[in-house]
Amino acid sequence: MEDISISLIDWSRAQFALTAIYHWLFVPITLGLGIVQAIMETIYYRTGDEFWKKTAQFWMKLFGINFAIGVATGLILEFEFGTNWSNYSFFVGDIFGAPLAIEGVLAFFMEATFIAVMFFGWNKVSKKFHLASTWLTILGATISAYWILVANAWMQYPTGMEFNPDTARNEMTNFWSVALSPVALNKFFHTVLSGWIIGAAFVTGISSWYLLKKRDTKFALASLKIGATFGLVACILSIWTGHGSGQQVADKQPMKLAAMEGLYKGANGVELIGIGILNPAKEADNAEDPFLFKIAFPKMLSYLISWKTDTFVPGITDILDGGYTLKDGSTALSTEEKIVKGAAAIRALGEYSEAKQAKNDSLLREARTTLDENFKYFGYGYVKDPTDLIPPIGLTFYAFRTMLILGGFLLLLFIVLAWLSFKNKFETKRRLQQVSVASIFLAIIAGQAGWIVAEVGRQPWAIQDILPTMAAISKLPTSSVQITFFIFLTLFTVMLVAELKIMMNAIKKGPQTN
Repeated sequence: MEDISISLIDWSRAQFALTAIYHWLFVPITLGLGIVQAIMETIYYRTGDEFWKKTAQFWMKLFGINFAIGVATGLILEFEFGTNWSNYSFFVGDIFGAPLAIEGVLAFFMEATFIAVMFFGWNKVSKKFHLASTWLTILGATISAYWILVANAWMQYPTGMEFNPDTARNEMTNFWSVALSPVALNKFFHTVLSGWIIGAAFVTGISSWYLLKKRDTKFALASLKIGATFGLVACILSIWTGHGSGQQVADKQPMKLAAMEGLYKGANGVELIGIGILNPAKEADNAEDPFLFKIAFPKMLSYLISWKTDTFVPGITDILDGGYTLKDGSTALSTEEKIVKGAAAIRALGEYSEAKQAKNDSLLREARTTLDENFKYFGYGYVKDPTDLIPPIGLTFYAFRTMLILGGFLLLLFIVLAWLSFKNKFETKRRLQQVSVASIFLAIIAGQAGWIVAEVGRQPWAIQDILPTMAAISKLPTSSVQITFFIFLTLFTVMLVAELKIMMNAIKKGPQTN
């Protein structure tokens, strides 16, 4: 590991983050807008009103533009696992590759099959078959998201596997444990719901733009009613899934929770920080106050993760030092102890290979026993300094609050929009219409912030506790990663600008519902 430079690690992470950020600009709009257009076509199917057909076709056009760009960035994202993260792909490819393969074979082909009928079959197939194709297209996109999120959730909570020292690879032992892990299920629902919220904000924002321009009023008001109602339902459900996500993080990734809350020293009955400003001078080994300013809710963090106000929540120093009681009654190991066990597992793997070559069955069994006993800490064997296990506190803390504050804002906005639109009072609310247009960008920022919390908060792990990013990357020249980073940055930016231009032209042209 000495040959892997910090610069290569940082540039590899930056390139993957760049691709993921651009990809997530398109995916949530696809997930949310797909449902909205399907609802509108359902209304057309039930009423036979051509107005709803034209309305559905307009949103479908925007869906198609966004879908195409999202596919392009998603493909590049998957290829990067082989180019930039080859050690990761070798180490866990048998597990990580399975859900991605299912996503490609099942979900992607399902989308590709029915999306053609959805776009080009309006006058070629029956209304019922076309409606089914529309719903099956968005179902395929949602199933696609599920399998991708299963793969991501496994990185956060590896389960259903066994390490094979003969191949030095992790192998799947229980497919359903991977596919139906509680982390995967909760991550799927919370992520898809966030996509619904962004899609709803997109619909209400574009509809408000038409109202500001005083054109296509009937279309705008009808779309706004559906978008606001859909967004409100999604926001309410996301509160439930977000709470479940927080409980799982507390249970399985306590360091991430500590970073989210800027919590250095744990206690019984820990407060929940509403808003705050972190103290830049604070480090894990000094006595500085973690906050320059904060507004907190007493004992609420303990309550939210356990439904008990006196539950102990470990902070960053507690996790590093160990010694506190875990949920199962055992005592938490210190990071130093985990590093020792991880080093023993890595050393035992080497001894196992040597014993196998020497055909020494006694040493082979001894090495295998040591490896099995310590493998759950395998990744710690690559760690040199315990403080390397602390994720970027500031980015995680502020991203989490950005997500929560903007999520709360969108909830209130959808309540107001739904109420005013159903009362037929929204058409004259120009200031609120401007806010609604701006909410498109705020919703996207909230979604990006959520992913920052999920991914930055678990650093330095590529796979929680098993493989750190420093051991997961490909051994490439740093200059190669830098060059491709800027190539991708240019390519993605051009694609984004092109999409926005095409989409704005379609919006300016209008729905043609008259």
